[in-house]
Amino acid sequence: MYVNDAFGTAHRAHASTEGVTHYLPSVAGLLMTRELEVLGRLLREPARPFVVVLGGAKVSDKIGVIEKMLATADAILIGGAMCFTFFEAAGREVGTSRLEADKVDVAAGIAAEAKAGECAFELPVDIVVAPASEAGAPARVVPADGMPAGEMGLDIGPATVAAFAARIAGAGTIFWNGPMGLFEIDDFAAGTKAVGEAIAASAAVSVVGGGDTVSAVRRFGLGDRITHISTGGGASMEFIEGKTLPGVEALLDRE
Repeated sequence: MYVNDAFGTAHRAHASTEGVTHYLPSVAGLLMTRELEVLGRLLREPARPFVVVLGGAKVSDKIGVIEKMLATADAILIGGAMCFTFFEAAGREVGTSRLEADKVDVAAGIAAEAKAGECAFELPVDIVVAPASEAGAPARVVPADGMPAGEMGLDIGPATVAAFAARIAGAGTIFWNGPMGLFEIDDFAAGTKAVGEAIAASAAVSVVGGGDTVSAVRRFGLGDRITHISTGGGASMEFIEGKTLPGVEALLDRE
């Protein structure tokens, strides 16, 4: 028989995830079962308030999750470079920050949907900017609506950290995917570290997914205080979106 314990590849219909199930009795392994149970509870019965923390570089990677969570979560906190696409949609200066110009209209639509709904949708109120994304670059904190034209945003600022930490402290369930800044460089790691520490200190059920986020958790030594660290980046995001994972659907004991 075939036992699939590779949740991280369950969103791909490969020979070793879906094809083999046509020839052998196939079941989920213990890790796969745990992933489906924990992530499934986020969608079915999260302890309230349910706070979703999203970061990383691209809005395009998170569109489906944001739209799903607007109807499921109590609050969505947006950090990382993806916030600049939302700033651009709102007509704000973003300097030389990383931006998805082809997703500005999508970001505007999400912001409008959030404003009309009951889920709190929070963007950074201050940003750490620098002229270059490199160690030693002169960094400073500016208001989110006062970014200089010639600099780029590389982390969330202290006021944003405080606002996000307050939301996190009162949460019953937390899902975190995506760093708050360029945490690989110490000068721009404070936001990701502080948000991670707030999540680790919370009494909430905390779930972390995504390769960069897991790397941040490990770098800052927070792993033993997180309820569940998902082994699947793309798989966990597609599951949260509500998509069918072919590597799971093919199993006899699928959820």
